[in-house]
Amino acid sequence: MKKCTMLLLSIVCCLFAAIAQNNDWQSDKYSMFIHFGLYSHFGGVYDGEPVRQGYSEQIQSFAGIFSDWYAEEARNFDPSGFDADKIAELAKAGGMRSIVFTSKHHDGFCMFDTKTTSYSSVAMMPSHRDFVRELSDACRKHGLRFGLYFSLIDWHYPYAYPISSHNADFVTPQHHEFSKAQIRELLENYGPISELWFDMGSLLPQQSRELYDLVKELQPDCMVSGRLGNDVYDFAVMADNKLPESALQSPWQSAASMFPETWSYRSWQERGSVDAKYAEKLRTLINVVAHGGNYLLNIGPASDGSIVPFEDEVIRRIGGWLKDNGEAIYGTSVLPQGRFAQEYEWGVATVKDNVIYLLLTGRYPDLDIELLADEGPVSVEGAEWKDCRGNTVVYTTPDMYARPDVKVIKVTYDKPVTEIFSPFNLSGNASLSWKNAVPQYSYSCFDYYSNYRSTVGYTWNVGLDRPVSAVELTYTEEEIGRQVRLCVGDMTMDLTLDDGDEIRVSQAISIDSLCLGRMRGGTFDNPISLERVSEWTEIPYGSLVSDASPFSNYLMTGNIWLERPSKVILDVRSGNGMELMVDGRSMAKHLNPYRTTDRTEKIMLYLMKGKHKIVLRSYNRFEDSVCIGMSVSDTSKVFKMKVNLPQRLDSEDVTVKLTPLDKSSPHTDSGLHNVILRLMRR
Repeated sequence: MKKCTMLLLSIVCCLFAAIAQNNDWQSDKYSMFIHFGLYSHFGGVYDGEPVRQGYSEQIQSFAGIFSDWYAEEARNFDPSGFDADKIAELAKAGGMRSIVFTSKHHDGFCMFDTKTTSYSSVAMMPSHRDFVRELSDACRKHGLRFGLYFSLIDWHYPYAYPISSHNADFVTPQHHEFSKAQIRELLENYGPISELWFDMGSLLPQQSRELYDLVKELQPDCMVSGRLGNDVYDFAVMADNKLPESALQSPWQSAASMFPETWSYRSWQERGSVDAKYAEKLRTLINVVAHGGNYLLNIGPASDGSIVPFEDEVIRRIGGWLKDNGEAIYGTSVLPQGRFAQEYEWGVATVKDNVIYLLLTGRYPDLDIELLADEGPVSVEGAEWKDCRGNTVVYTTPDMYARPDVKVIKVTYDKPVTEIFSPFNLSGNASLSWKNAVPQYSYSCFDYYSNYRSTVGYTWNVGLDRPVSAVELTYTEEEIGRQVRLCVGDMTMDLTLDDGDEIRVSQAISIDSLCLGRMRGGTFDNPISLERVSEWTEIPYGSLVSDASPFSNYLMTGNIWLERPSKVILDVRSGNGMELMVDGRSMAKHLNPYRTTDRTEKIMLYLMKGKHKIVLRSYNRFEDSVCIGMSVSDTSKVFKMKVNLPQRLDSEDVTVKLTPLDKSSPHTDSGLHNVILRLMRR
C-alpha cells in the first residue's frame, strides 16, 4: 500500500511539474536562437564566391560541396572568438529568458561530445571544444533556461537519405536509431534542457512518438517542438519568420532570423540600419506575444565565433525597451474573444489579470480607441480617456507613435479582464454550426510542409431568451460512432453519436460542370487562392481526377444551385489533405490519416436558395499521384440526437463548447464541421 501511495504521489508530482514547466515556458515570451556550426566557418562564401542561393547554414547543399571536402574544413575551424559567457550576457541584457543552440544542423556536424560519430567539434576541431557544454554552463550562471536545436536530417550519416532540395526526406530505421542515441547523450549529459527544437525530415508517426517518449523519459519537463511531426509535440512552431492567423489553443512559437535570407553568419550580408531593424524586430516580438506566442530571435555568430556588432546592438536596444515596458510582454495572454478584436490599425494589445496593455505599433495617429467593456476602467496610464455611453475611449496623439519605439498605454480595471468583456452575441434560437462558432485553433502537421492551423473545437456564446433543458445534435453518417464532449455552461456531457433518429433530406439542387486547376505553392498552410491557378480545365460533373504531382495543391470549383433553402450532402475525395470553401469561406480543412491516397468523406452544407460557389482543395505531400473529386451524395439522410441537460438553464448567457474525445492528439483537427446544435426545451 505504501509503495502504491508513493507511486501515485510520484505521478502527481511529475504531472504538476510538467504543467509548471509549460506555464513557465509560455510566460517567458522571448528567447535567443543561435545558429552556429561548421557552416559558420564558410560565412556564406565558397571557392571565393558568395553563395546567394538558400540559407548559408545549408551551404554544403547549395554550393554543391563534396561531403569529404566539407568535412575536412572542420580541421581548420577554430572559432576563438566564441565566448559563451558573452552570449549569455547579451541574451540577459536583451530581455531574453532562454537560449536555444544548434547542437547539430543538417550537415550532421555535432557541436557536442558524442560517442556516436567522430564528426564533432570535440573530435575534429583543433581546439576540441564542446560548445553545448560551454553554453549550458553559461546559461546556468546567468539564470537562463537552455534549449537545443536538433536536425532530423543528417547529410553526413551514411545510412540516411541523401541531400534533397526540400530537406523533408524520410528517416531510415538506422538513422532513427542514430538520432535516438544522440538525443540520449544530449539529455543525459548537459543538465536541464528547457526545450528540444526538432527540425525538418518526414518521420513516420511511430518515429515521432518514439522520440517524444524518449525525451519525456529522460527529461519530463523538456518542451518538444512541433517540427517533430505527426502532431506529437508540446508547442507548435510556425513556418520560418511567420505568425499564425489568430491565437491558438496550444502553446506556440515563432522563430525569426535577423535577416530573412539566412540564419547563420553571412559575411557579405547587407545589414542596413540598426534603427530600422530594431523597429522591425520589436514590433514582431509584440505581435507574436499579442497573438499568444513566444518569440525566438536568432543571431548568427561570425566565422571566428564572435557576436556580430549589428546584432548585438539590435538585441540590446530591444532589451532597453523591455526594461521599461516588460510588464506588457512577460506573462501576458491574449485579449478575450468576442467584442474586442486582437488587432486594430493602431496596434495590438495584451492582457494580464485586470490590466489591458495597448501597444501602439500602428501607423495612424489621432485615433480614438474604444474599449467595448461592460464597465469602465479604474485608471488609464499614458493617455487621456473618458467614459462615453458605457465605452471607454482612449485618446491618442501623434507623438505617441514616435519611431522606432512603441508606446504602451496601461488600462486597469477592478476585476479580471475576462469578466468585463461580454462575448454573448448569439440568439438562443440560433442553429449553432461552424458558420457562427468561435473556432478553437491549434496546429496540425505531418512535417514542415504540411503544417496548418487546425480547428480542434468550436465555442458558441449564446444569450438565452428562454429556458433551455436539452440540446439537439444533427450530423451525417460520417459522424456516427464519434465520441465528443459537449459543454453547456458548467455542465459537461461525454457522448457517442448514434444512428437512432434518421431524417431524410430533400436535395433539390444542381451543379454546374466543374473546373480543375493546380495552385502554385506546395505547402498546405497556404490559403486557397484562385488567382494562383495559371490554367483551368473544364471537366464533366462526377469526374475523378488522378494526376502525378507530389508537393501540390489541386483545386476543383463548381456552382451549386438550390431551388429552396436546404441541407446539401456532398461526397468529396482527396489525398493527403482536404479543404472545402463555401462562398469564399473555409468550412473544413484537415489532413487525412497519414499516407492516405484516396479518401471519400461526406460534407453537410446548409445553404439558402440561389447560387453558391464551392471550391475543393486536394493536397498531396507524399504520394506519386493526387486524387480529387466532388459530387452530390447518393445518401440523402442525416441523423439527430437529443441530449437532456442535467439541469435547466434559465440564465441569460451560456457558453456552449463541442470538442472531440476520439483524437490521438489535441492538435489534430476535430472533424466536427458537419455537426449542428440547437438549444431547446425537453
